[in-house]
Amino acid sequence: QVRDTIAGKQIMVTYCNVCRTGRVFEPLVDGKSENFRLVGMDHFNAMFEDQTTKSWWRQATGEAITGPLEGKMLPEFESSQLTLGKFFSLYPFGKVMMAEDRSKENYDSLGRFEKGRSKSKLTRTDSVSWKDKSWVLGIQVDGKSKAYDWIQLKESRILNDSVGNVPVVIAIAADDQSFVAFRRSVHELFYLRNDSLISTQNAYDLLGRSRDGSRLGRINAYQEFWHSWKEFH
Repeated sequence: QVRDTIAGKQIMVTYCNVCRTGRVFEPLVDGKSENFRLVGMDHFNAMFEDQTTKSWWRQATGEAITGPLEGKMLPEFESSQLTLGKFFSLYPFGKVMMAEDRSKENYDSLGRFEKGRSKSKLTRTDSVSWKDKSWVLGIQVDGKSKAYDWIQLKESRILNDSVGNVPVVIAIAADDQSFVAFRRSVHELFYLRNDSLISTQNAYDLLGRSRDGSRLGRINAYQEFWHSWKEFH
């Protein structure tokens, strides 16, 4: 986890490499700031214990699953998964946490994992679709959830679909790593050109911004192992 503040709000950026789950939460319980520590795994997902009540919280969902706060949820923060290059093209004045020199070897050793080439039993990647360690892109909208095969998404680049009764569009950038999801109107279909989402009405960048000031409604999307998504959704 990384603790920070942005626009005056506390955030807790979390990651579990056994599930490939990245989540950003506000570390608030009943509106009050709380501290957390890693205590183990449940269904291969990282578990955090809060300092005050010793309740245990699931990293993939932000839900307390045991202890006095069982059933409580951490507020989730809007986030996107982007490469460094795509981040700076969209946020020219953004800031990125820099690795310490003494830790660079540890970061460099994770390159195989990030590209899906790890050989570890827990962090390896299946090369075909819908196996436990296959990658999926998952989204949740208005209580409904859906997973999409990463291999197929990389081939199509963009997908117009619906989750429950909500029309959505999902796009993967040309770098094969950055991705976004948005709500769309029921009659609006998009295609992708130069990492822009194009419809008959407008063109949007990967933040959902258009030149006329209109915006698409962003949806948090997650790239993770299939075994994780199906377990928690």
